[in-house]
Amino acid sequence: MPFAPQTEFRERAERVGFDEKTPVVVRFPGGVRCAAELQIVSITGGLLSLQRPVQPGAVGKLMFLTNKGCVAGEAQMLTPVAWDRQPFKFTTLHDDDRYRLQTLIKRQISLRRRHNELRKSERVEIERFRPW
Repeated sequence: MPFAPQTEFRERAERVGFDEKTPVVVRFPGGVRCAAELQIVSITGGLLSLQRPVQPGAVGKLMFLTNKGCVAGEAQMLTPVAWDRQPFKFTTLHDDDRYRLQTLIKRQISLRRRHNELRKSERVEIERFRPW
């Protein structure tokens, strides 16, 4: 069953970035397609790195691969923030794609928190052994 992300949220959706490159393909009506890299993603949309911007308002099928499987949904391109960076918002995500995306986001957030906690404990250890 398709899931249309709500446009009004009380809180901003969690956003995550990736250490590795995540290729994306966007297919527009009429067979036109565009290759990009996923910079940031949330359950409501994200930011793409493109060779050149796409017409704002254009709606197409956006697809990318994760370690949990393929995530595909309809996305609307928004106004570019730079020549090679363009945000998008999901207009439709099926339940299984939404689940995969939520799982991916939660995993990235968990890894980031664990990394920050490790760095914090290392700083505490360094402070403990400082001579002054």
